[in-house]
Amino acid sequence: MNKLKFAIAGLGRIGKIHLENLLQMNNVNVVAAMDPMEDLQDYAKGKGILNVTGSYETMLNATDIDVVVICSPTNTHANYVEQAAKMGKHIFCEKPLDLSLKRVVEVLDVVKETGIKLMIGFNRRFDKEFKKVNALVNEGAIGNHHLVKITSRDPGAPPVSYIEKSGGLFLDMTIHDFDIARFIVNKEVNEVYAKGAVLVDPKIGEVGDIDSAVITLTYEDGTMAIIDNSRESAYGYDQRVEVFGSKGMVKAENNLHDSHQLFTSQGNQRSLPLHFFLERYAEAYKTEMSDYVTSLEEGTPVPANGNDGLQSLKIGLAAIKSLQENRPVKLTEINQSQEIKMLK
Repeated sequence: MNKLKFAIAGLGRIGKIHLENLLQMNNVNVVAAMDPMEDLQDYAKGKGILNVTGSYETMLNATDIDVVVICSPTNTHANYVEQAAKMGKHIFCEKPLDLSLKRVVEVLDVVKETGIKLMIGFNRRFDKEFKKVNALVNEGAIGNHHLVKITSRDPGAPPVSYIEKSGGLFLDMTIHDFDIARFIVNKEVNEVYAKGAVLVDPKIGEVGDIDSAVITLTYEDGTMAIIDNSRESAYGYDQRVEVFGSKGMVKAENNLHDSHQLFTSQGNQRSLPLHFFLERYAEAYKTEMSDYVTSLEEGTPVPANGNDGLQSLKIGLAAIKSLQENRPVKLTEINQSQEIKMLK
């Protein structure tokens, strides 16, 4: 079998992760890369990539390419996907596809017309703990699902300059939890009710965002999910999922630095959670890309498609609207004219 020829656009933190993982795969050749930063171009050249450039268009035309991996800034995603799809390239794109629902729908129409395989980078689906929870729920191990609880807290807030362009908490952070809420029980969300506050950094509030939130989701069958978020957790990266049902409960706890526990007369002590997503989801990123390559080789559906990105964006926009209007919001209220408006 001929190896799939990959190109990667964007060599920042996520781009480097995907590049390193692709280089370790025997059934893949990374033949091109692009980034506007010269030091990152040098990084790619140092990895043995022959076609390295600062221009996306140049990269697409530089050599024969089967698949494009898009890890560039969010505001480039839609245009990059559209360009590659029209050239018949398969695409892996980091979330979100765009912050505009209208634009996402336009791009997904192009993807459908061209017949290429688009996968959205929702890496948490590929974490072995979350996958196990999903499998047990599907097997009926806990009976009928009643309630999902998701905790997602970062060890530290990103720069305010990032938050101003990211779409805010619900679209750069909670969007992963919205995806997991759908994935973990294979249900669609019908209604969103969000409450939020600025409790970590006043500067976040000054640019119109929040840093702490609790969101209640109601699924189409009336069951529910509760998500709690914080931009700052003093003890590390806090990522937990629990599903409660008629016959029991299944949950995935934090991954710790190690599994030791110390017991003394003063009490017991154990290691902290892993510090951030790079460590917590290192294996998930590998599985994510491996599963995508398998879907390309075998012609099977991708594990996280454009509709998954679309639905998570809709939930995020509904959460923003709910927070602004202090009421539950039905997803049917979110249409293509709904755009992001920060709180201030």
